[in-house]
Amino acid sequence: MSGAATRTADYEYDLPSHLIASRPAVARDQSRLLVLGPGGTILDRQFPDLEEYIAPGDALVLNQTRVFPARLIGRKPTGAPAEILLVRPRSDLDPTGAVFEALVRPGGKLKPGRTVDIAPGFRVSIEDSAPGGGRLVRLVGRDDPWDLIERYGRVPLPPYIDREDDESDRERYQTVFAKDRGSVAAPTAGLHFTRPLLDRLEARGVRVVRITLHVGIGTFRPVSASRAEDHELQAEWYRVDAAAARTLNEVRDAGGSVFAVGTTSVRTLESVVEPGGRFRPGEGWTDLFIHEPFEFRAVNALVTNFHLPRSSLLMLVSALAGRERVLAAYAHAVEQEYRFYSYGDAMVIV
Repeated sequence: MSGAATRTADYEYDLPSHLIASRPAVARDQSRLLVLGPGGTILDRQFPDLEEYIAPGDALVLNQTRVFPARLIGRKPTGAPAEILLVRPRSDLDPTGAVFEALVRPGGKLKPGRTVDIAPGFRVSIEDSAPGGGRLVRLVGRDDPWDLIERYGRVPLPPYIDREDDESDRERYQTVFAKDRGSVAAPTAGLHFTRPLLDRLEARGVRVVRITLHVGIGTFRPVSASRAEDHELQAEWYRVDAAAARTLNEVRDAGGSVFAVGTTSVRTLESVVEPGGRFRPGEGWTDLFIHEPFEFRAVNALVTNFHLPRSSLLMLVSALAGRERVLAAYAHAVEQEYRFYSYGDAMVIV
C-alpha cells in the first residue's frame, strides 16, 4: 500500500492529443504492453508477452460484461435532432425492459412529456427526471425493447474518441468473452485478449475466472472534487458467482496470484473479498472508490489501459502501484508514443 496522496491535482499529466487512439490496433493482441515491475522498473513489450508474467496456477479475472448499443439518435416532433443515451434498465419500474435511466440531448428541451422519434414505429417517451440531470425514458414500439435497441442503437464510444461510430466498432468495442449485456462502456483492458491467447494461458494452467460488472457512464467523468475523498462514484451492478469465488479461493490457498483484467475487475473483487482474504460469491451494487491509501485484499497484479488525468481509474491504478511510479510510467509511455485510452495500448503492474 502506498502513502497517502489524495489531492486530485496530483493526478495530472500532459498528453499530446495525437496519442489518443481513435481506432483499435489492426489485431487485438498486437497492442504494445508496458510492464511496470517491482521498484518502478519499466519494460516495453508486446501484449502477447503477457504470458511470461502469469504463472500456472495464477488466476486471470475477466469482466464478461457486454456493451449494448446505447445511443439512440432521433428527432423531436418539430424535426429538430435529439439524442438519448440509455444508461441502465429499470426493470423495477417495468419488467418488460422498456424503461431506462438515460441522458438526453438537448437536455433543456427534452422534459417529461416530450417524445423523440427514433425510427418508423419506434419512439422514446420522456417520463420523468432522474438523478444527475438524467431522465427516465420509455421505449415505445411494436417489438421487444432490446430488439429495438440492437437494431437502431449505436455504439456509445467514449467522448474523447473524436469520430462517429461505425460498423466495425460493434465488434472491436467489445471483448471476445463478452456475455452479460448491460454496459455503456467497454472494460477496455479486456479488448486486447484473443481466444487463442486465452486458450494458451489456460493450457499452461492459468485459471481464467469470469465475473461481471456493468460499466456505467460515470467511468468517463473526471474527479471534480479537489480531494479524492470528496468524490462519489456512481454505483455499478456486479456479480461474482459461487464457481468464481471457489476458484479464486483455491488459487489463493495454493499460493497463486490474482491478476485482474481492468479496473472494473479490481473494484468487483475488492467488493467481495473478506478481511481475511477469502472471496465470497455475491451480486449487487458497488460504489467502491479506490484511491490512496487503500489496503488491497483481493488483487496482486493488474492488466489495464492508460487512463485520463484526474480520473478515478488513474487513482485506482496509483493506489496499487504508487502514484509517482505510475506517473513515471505514463511519462515514459508518452515519450515512447504509446497509444492512450480505450482503444490504446496496455500496461501490466506486477
